[in-house]
Amino acid sequence: MNGRRKRTPVVYERLTHPLVRGSDGELRRASWEEALERAAAGFRSARDDHGPDAFAMLSCARATNEMNYVAQKFTRVVMGTNNVDSCNRTCHAPSVAGLTAAFGSGGGTSSYEEVEVTDLIVMWGSNARFAHPIFFQHVLKGIRAGARMYAVDPRRTSTAEWAEGWLGPNVGTDIPLAHAIAREIIHAGLANRAFIERATSGFDEYAELVEPWTLRAASKVTGVPAPAIRELAHAYASAERAQLCWTLGITEHHNGTDNVRALINLALLTGHVGRWGSGVQPLRGQNNVQGGGDMGAIPNRLPGFHDLLDPAARRRFETAWDTVLPPRYGMTLTEMFEAMEHGSLKSVYCIGENPAQSEADSEQALRRLRALDHLVVQDIFLTKTAQLADVVLPATAAWAETDGTSTNSERRVQRVRAALTPPGEAREDIDIICALARLLGHDWKFGGAEAVWNELRSLSPDHFGMTYDRLEEHQGLQWPCPSTDELPLSYLHGRLWEADETARGPRAPFGLVRHDPPVDLTDDVYPLRLTTGRRLDSYNTGVQSGSYASPLRRGEFIELSPEDAEAYGVRVGEQVRISSRRGSVTAPVWVDPALRPGLAFMTMHFPDEVDTNQLTIEANCPIAGTAEFKASAVRIEKLAVVS
Repeated sequence: MNGRRKRTPVVYERLTHPLVRGSDGELRRASWEEALERAAAGFRSARDDHGPDAFAMLSCARATNEMNYVAQKFTRVVMGTNNVDSCNRTCHAPSVAGLTAAFGSGGGTSSYEEVEVTDLIVMWGSNARFAHPIFFQHVLKGIRAGARMYAVDPRRTSTAEWAEGWLGPNVGTDIPLAHAIAREIIHAGLANRAFIERATSGFDEYAELVEPWTLRAASKVTGVPAPAIRELAHAYASAERAQLCWTLGITEHHNGTDNVRALINLALLTGHVGRWGSGVQPLRGQNNVQGGGDMGAIPNRLPGFHDLLDPAARRRFETAWDTVLPPRYGMTLTEMFEAMEHGSLKSVYCIGENPAQSEADSEQALRRLRALDHLVVQDIFLTKTAQLADVVLPATAAWAETDGTSTNSERRVQRVRAALTPPGEAREDIDIICALARLLGHDWKFGGAEAVWNELRSLSPDHFGMTYDRLEEHQGLQWPCPSTDELPLSYLHGRLWEADETARGPRAPFGLVRHDPPVDLTDDVYPLRLTTGRRLDSYNTGVQSGSYASPLRRGEFIELSPEDAEAYGVRVGEQVRISSRRGSVTAPVWVDPALRPGLAFMTMHFPDEVDTNQLTIEANCPIAGTAEFKASAVRIEKLAVVS
């Protein structure tokens, strides 16, 4: 049996006209005038009756920079709150927090081209061949040019098949592994002392912190053989140039920011940052996760990375926008859902996100969304979240029906151009937001996406040099790009190598982070460790990809090691019940020899068939608010045979 099964995938309907919830509780077709009036009235009621912080905006990591800029401006200027966030919180908020703490900005430090010319590539918690296939082509070019690659992942993934060495740590033991690598580098005399003394702070405390993590101690905790740890330590420290890349295997933990800091520490220890070919690179999972944060669609930063608590930064935007900004951070996505539970968050404007199926502990997420007084969803499909809404607004597809820009993982801003006419009555996101702003007393007039972009450029020095003409001429530009005459460097933080202390600027601090095991512990009742991830053939919750055929797609399975499948007496294709401390689902079995005993794997791609997020835990990183999708404790049970 090949494990494939007949599937009837859920096909999500493309939205072509507005919908409002009628007196019978069902969504019905409405005119744009009625839908916008209903949406605006709900926002106004929440703000006027309960205060500005009773409103929140979920912006979209797949939409353009220009949309995200206008969405956060609507939140701050029209609604008077900083409660704006996006699915960045679900995936890479720890990367932004960790990079900002170390270097002052939240972007990856290198370009894709540098991966092609570097000497060593470390893919940590990243199955890039499946999750970031375009980036992986750059990795393959680097390997073919002579780069050595190491893969660090609990599973021996498709990416690891290309690696010179694979280290398979137990889920949630990345910090002990990183600390053991650091200790080995220090004891072997391979630390870059000149760089450490010139450009970093806190080294002595860091060296003391990692000292207990001998190769033997780390091997016992992580499950990685001591010789493999030593080999990676020496290879990374000895390389002339090295790229350290990570994705959600590092960030989607209750201590995701600490995990990121542990990896950045290795770059600081060896001087593998701030130079051509050497850097640290979080790989973003959606086309504009980086850009959404850059545009200020996050609760603690204004467009262009300005800290909301900086009075000078606030004055700059208050003058430009003719408003007064609340001098406090807004709620993160995680805090928004908690506020729904408490009843203090009354109204949500959700653009292009599907939290009903993407949040950890999905049953809890649904309950919280239903508790809202007013939910407006603006999207291209009638998602599960949209099906809960009071008002549904049909938007254009950002990648094919909209003009604007987006920003990828290497900080490259690129043009997006409308190639198709949107169906039915679907309207541009920015037009919809501006129409709502007018109904709420703000008559905004943007003469297209370029006008929005130019307003952003006037407020963000790092984007000032990126005119639409220059973006087209150079096929994209990387920030920071403050000049319209010069091209930016491809890598960040070269200042750390300056001889002059003033030119070097602030030192990069080592992060003093400690091992903290997963919250959801395995035991005799829940003996398996479930980790989650992506497959090459599908995209996120499957709304956009699930209805399209793929020869690679087999639907959702619970993947087990051969040893566990034998121990449980199950075979490929057999339906089993998977249970965690939060819920249960049923799914067929798949046997994967790349898994070790005790480790199981599932994806979030088919929640209408198998809702994996009923199993995951909402244990959140206290710094970034990201949930621990990667470490749930589960059990499996054979189902009774129906005669």
